[in-house]
Amino acid sequence: MMNTEWKEKKEFVEELKHQWRLLWTERIDDRTKAEGIASKDFSLLFIERGTIITATRDYKPLDFTQILHEHKLVHVASLVSPNPAVGGWGKFTREVFGKNREKRQQQPPPKRKCVNGPQKKSGKGWLHARL
Repeated sequence: MMNTEWKEKKEFVEELKHQWRLLWTERIDDRTKAEGIASKDFSLLFIERGTIITATRDYKPLDFTQILHEHKLVHVASLVSPNPAVGGWGKFTREVFGKNREKRQQQPPPKRKCVNGPQKKSGKGWLHARL
């Protein structure tokens, strides 16, 4: 019985993902206002035709996990990859593996002595002056 519920939820999430992809591929780009607009209704995503889905300012970006939470699919939301703002594998590698690189960059380089021979003209370099 649990297995059939899980399959139904999985199929529903797959349908949501399919509509999510359609939303982004079939959007209308308004270049004069720098906006992306939904081309048709997506009832499962709670988006109506004409809703602004991307803009340069003054809009709230859409979040797929929030849509899953509104459908009361909290446990399934953990299986979907996280929002890039929250962080994913890229953020994990920067935080964990980037620490070694930061330590190397913080150490000052070792001081090197100039071993080109004795200084010429008592350290002033070559003087091209007529005497």
